[in-house]
Amino acid sequence: MIFKELELEGAYVIELEPIIDHRGLFARTWCEKEFSAQGLTSNWVQCNISVNKKKGTIRGMHYQAPPYEEVKLVHCVKGAIYDVIVDLRPESATFKKWTSVMLGGENRNSLYIPEGFAHGFQTLEDDTEVFYQMGQYFHPESVRGVRFNDPAFQIQWPDPEHTAISEKDLAYEDFGL
Repeated sequence: MIFKELELEGAYVIELEPIIDHRGLFARTWCEKEFSAQGLTSNWVQCNISVNKKKGTIRGMHYQAPPYEEVKLVHCVKGAIYDVIVDLRPESATFKKWTSVMLGGENRNSLYIPEGFAHGFQTLEDDTEVFYQMGQYFHPESVRGVRFNDPAFQIQWPDPEHTAISEKDLAYEDFGL
């Protein structure tokens, strides 16, 4: 695996090093030793899957409040997504900045998201599936979010005419500290 740190400190795109032959492809998607060598969380306590029927669907921007902040490892196993993270760490030099990566079957990359980030994505194809490894258990009382179109972040989505977004995700108030 190749770890490439993004412009938001602590976030990484993880590229695979596939072995390809006449049968197809084989690659390691996670290794505790390699993650630990990078100083990254390697203790996953929960895995989730998100199945999305329509291209343009937006999920997010979600996070959990302290003391239940989440580290995530996100991989798109079918279809493709425009994956977005926002740095919500007030002490960070990149506070309120965002970045995006494309994840999907074409590149097979993963996105490592450290604690203190909001996370969301927009599907780029119908029938897209996303697999998450989580470093923290789900705590409903700690669930928080920021709106996908909050003016504090000015996230540029590939399909501004999204096809589906939850009422909960639409209801988040403008970000403020």
